[in-house]
Amino acid sequence: MPISPSALTAAELGTTEQGKKPGAWIVLLTRPSYLPGIILLGHSLKKVQSKYPLVVAVTPSLPQYAVDALLATGLEVKYIQPIGPKTHVNVVAERFEDTWTKLSAFGFDEYQRAVLIDGDMLVMRNIDDLFDLPLPPDWIAANHACVCNLDRQPWAPKDWVETNCAYTPLTHPGALTQPTAITPDSRRTHTLLNSGLVVFTPSRGMLSDMLEVLHTSPLVPTFSFPDQDFLAHFFFGRWMPIGWQYNAIKTARYWHPNIWRDDEVRNCHYIVDKPWNTGRKRGSEDEVTHTWWWDEFRAWEEEMWKQGESGARTVESVRKHMTEVE
Repeated sequence: MPISPSALTAAELGTTEQGKKPGAWIVLLTRPSYLPGIILLGHSLKKVQSKYPLVVAVTPSLPQYAVDALLATGLEVKYIQPIGPKTHVNVVAERFEDTWTKLSAFGFDEYQRAVLIDGDMLVMRNIDDLFDLPLPPDWIAANHACVCNLDRQPWAPKDWVETNCAYTPLTHPGALTQPTAITPDSRRTHTLLNSGLVVFTPSRGMLSDMLEVLHTSPLVPTFSFPDQDFLAHFFFGRWMPIGWQYNAIKTARYWHPNIWRDDEVRNCHYIVDKPWNTGRKRGSEDEVTHTWWWDEFRAWEEEMWKQGESGARTVESVRKHMTEVE
């Protein structure tokens, strides 16, 4: 059996290092098309009164107006350099090409604890408790990947079927606190994680080890979900599953009614099409979750308009990358 992080003592977990900031949410932004999502992510974290800042890791290619919009809404910006493998990888979608760079967050060792979070998420309830998870320094916490593939995407591996999904055997309310355990006998699909939200202890040494694997492992060309497949490989046997509610992918609302409850969602993940591009999707299975996002966007927009000309400029920068289809 693998070691359970919750069973480790305080000494085994390591002592608090002096001079470090307690923690931060870290999100990657390499292109302005995700600016609406990240702006609203920051808004939602403030609304639920998170005590940790949202740090937006940006690459030099990001236009200055997008950086200005982030700063205008009170978000922290940190410039980083792109990361990628030395060999070509056939990824599932073009938008995933940049996600290797998410790995740079593991080197942000000015923080005692960090949570990597995607820009297409909306925090519905406070999730600061993630920073207190009992993780050893070389472990991460994340959610299982949903491998149901009920829309039968051709890129999915053959074992991506509902019967192999880690969420299928669960029921409410147990799924909130008792996700499917990972053991030496677990099927392959139960060892896969969703990298939309990852809890970790930053370390430059760990990042160095990760880059060595990224640049030398013969498995890297097989990672069609770049950072996600890499993390599942690098932390194999060293990641702790957490409840679905921390990374509630919107498709789970109708793919996994066995566990989904609207009032239990703490962080909604807008996988595939984004609310700022497809609107409320009235009459579709995504209408409820997309409406959550649009209602919050309207609230944010009203707040910005109250700031006068500067707020209006920020709204204009954000709306530049939105398709108004409500």
